[in-house]
Order: sequence, then structure tokens, then C-alpha cells
Amino acid sequence: MRTSSKTEGEHPVRIATEVVRQHAELVAFLWAQRDTWSAEDPPDAKVIAEIDERLETNLDGLRIAGAATWPFLIAQHQNFPEKGELFAFAWMALELADGEKVAQAVEFARLTADDAKGLVGALAWHKPAAIGPSVREWIGGQDAFTRFLGVSSCIVHNVDPGATLARLVKDNDSRVRAAALRLVGQLRRFDLGRDVQSALEHGDERVRLWASWALVELGSGDLTRQELRKIATAAGPDAMVAMRALVKAGPDRDVRAWMGGLMKSPSTAPIAVRGIGMLGDRSVLGWLVERMKEPPLALAATASFLELFPEARQESKLFTGDPPDLGKSFATFFADRIVILSLAEKVSEWAGLNALGPANNGPQ
Repeated sequence: MRTSSKTEGEHPVRIATEVVRQHAELVAFLWAQRDTWSAEDPPDAKVIAEIDERLETNLDGLRIAGAATWPFLIAQHQNFPEKGELFAFAWMALELADGEKVAQAVEFARLTADDAKGLVGALAWHKPAAIGPSVREWIGGQDAFTRFLGVSSCIVHNVDPGATLARLVKDNDSRVRAAALRLVGQLRRFDLGRDVQSALEHGDERVRLWASWALVELGSGDLTRQELRKIATAAGPDAMVAMRALVKAGPDRDVRAWMGGLMKSPSTAPIAVRGIGMLGDRSVLGWLVERMKEPPLALAATASFLELFPEARQESKLFTGDPPDLGKSFATFFADRIVILSLAEKVSEWAGLNALGPANNGPQ
């Protein structure tokens, strides 16, 4: 692909330059969009797959252009240093195995406030063998941030760093330690169970969260239910991670009873409504339909409904992005928030047409 502005005959060659620029911009835009959709609760796998297809097409364009993409990637990151632009820059640096540009991407990522999502995303997009040299250097280094990048790379590729992980779960940096604990659980490293349990006493909440999560993955959820319940009921950014761990730890009867207790308080009821969808029990649909009629619980009920019935996403008539459609109380409660809510009566009709049954079993 040519990017020269020299002329052939009387006409400047500008088309290729604009194509490269467009590929660079679309890579940044699409990956940022993908990351945002992935954070939806619950994420729409079909939409993400469609974005991935478009993203890969534009990455092919950058591959073809090679080093000629740098002026565009550098300029767009300078003008708009966000996660998508970092992804595009870092992906190209890794694609070309350009050590200087990879180091530059690391420094860009160091300045972000989102755990270097763009760079970690670029690492996830490349095969482990391609990024291996960088990851090995980072994970054993003196810099806490690059150790975090190294562990994050192992997480996204499900790679076991071997004996190094035993040191990382005791790392002095809380972010590194939390990531390492997550990796222990993901890999089922039972040999590090005692170190994970010790981390429950750590002062950082995210360290305790991932230690708790890891213990559930290692089959020792009974040791950590109290911590997980505390994090879940706080309704912070990690509440859903904690809730899923609690559901997995079980037993189902105890989880339902705990959620029933949460339903007694307006501040915790939405957490219970969202959690009930994680149990995988479709018989709660009737109960969820009733919760869809209550403004404070409607958003959580919609999320649980979509988790239990992902096929319902294809039925646009079941949802609205305009809360006033559901009445004045919904318009007042949601004000200017951008949300997608279920239409309770439509969902009930859809359930009847699909013979999903009238069961109404919520938290006990």
C-alpha cells in the first residue's frame, strides 16, 4: 500500500494515505467500542463478535501498510490519548516488534487511570509467542507497572509463569499482587493456596477481592464468604465479581437466603435482583417481570433477564431506551440517564408465546 504524495502523471497519490489514516482511526474507535460493550452487564457476545470482525479487517489494513502507519498512529494518540488510540499504537508496536515503540507504548499506558486497558488489549490481540520476550522481561523486572503488564498478559492468554507466580502473589505492589492472585485462581494453582489465604488479611480491597475469588476457584469458598458479601453489598465497581464468586461458592440454598435478606433493604435490593440472574435458574422469570415494574429494580431485573435469556436480545420490542415509555415514575427515577429497560408486559407475553412457564421463584 503506497502512502507517498508524489504524482503519477498529473494526479497526486492521496487515496492510499487517506485509507491508512482511516484504518488507524477505525482501529482506535472499534477497539474502544469493543471494550465498552464488553463492560456491559451482561455483555452482548453477538455485538462483540461483529465488532471483532470489523476490527480485524482494519488491523489487516495496518499490517499491509506497516511502518507507514506511524505518522497517523502517533498523531491520533497525541490528539486524543485514550484507550482506543493506545490500543492502536501498542498493537502496531507489537506487530512490528519495534522495541522502541513498545517502550513508548508502556510509558503512554503508565499515564492512564484505567489499568492500561489499551495496552493490555493489544497484548491480548497478539499470540503469546509474539509477545513472549516482552512479557518475560516485564514480569521479572524491578518496575511494578511492567510487572503488572506481565501478569495481565498471562491472564488474558491463560499462561502459567511457573515459579515466578509464587513471588508475584506476595508482591509489594497491590495492583501486581491482585492480578497475580486472580491468575492463581484462573490457573487453579492449588500449590499457592496458603499464600492466597494469607492475602485475605491485606489492607487493599482489590487484593482481598481477588484472593477471595481465587479461593472460590480453588474450592475453598467457605473461607471467604464474609469478605465477598461485604464487597458485593457495597455496590462498588467490583460488586458483580464478588457476587458471581458467591454464587459459584454456593450452596444455592444459602445464596438465595442471603439474597432474600438483601431484598429487605432498598439499598441492597438491586444487588439481589441482579444476583438472582447469575444462578442460571430460568424459573425466576415471573418474579423478574414483577421487578421490572419497579423503577429502582428495573435495570437490575433487565440485566438478569438478559443473562438468563440471551436469545431475547433479538426481540427489540421487549425493550425501550426511553424510560418515560414506562410511566412518570420511571421518567423521574432515571431522569437523563441512558439506560435500556425491559417492557414487563411485553416480556410476559413473549414468555407465554415461548412456553417459558409461569414460575415465580425469587430469593427466599
